[in-house]
Amino acid sequence: MDYALIIGLAAILIIGAVLFALVSRISSKKYSKNLNIDQYRVKYLEIENHLRRDDNSSYHLSILNADKLVDLALRESGIDGETMGERLKNCSDKFSDLNGLWSAHKLRNRIAHESDVNVTYDEARYAMSSFKKALKELGAI
Repeated sequence: MDYALIIGLAAILIIGAVLFALVSRISSKKYSKNLNIDQYRVKYLEIENHLRRDDNSSYHLSILNADKLVDLALRESGIDGETMGERLKNCSDKFSDLNGLWSAHKLRNRIAHESDVNVTYDEARYAMSSFKKALKELGAI
């Protein structure tokens, strides 16, 4: 084989790898502008620790507070939108389980706006895990 061809192919591969690394780095930082990871981690653990199997009111409070924390992370990440729902629509490509996050947020809305909402411990745990996953994917924890 011709040495010029080998050197040319090697140069193309190197340039491609560098461009890929730059694009990956830029896109991974797109949503994690200036988030204080320690602050979010402490706050999420505090919320999660208030969830008690034998205390139904803790389910509601934990879900409301976790939703609020995710919304704060979205806003601090610079995601546009008037409401959390709009912000979720504007960054839906960021979440691997968008349906789970939407379900958790809808549960929060039911708790906030309807009377006599009955939430099971398992539903609360599922919502909390969706919020936690979202915070991880936003780079907040």
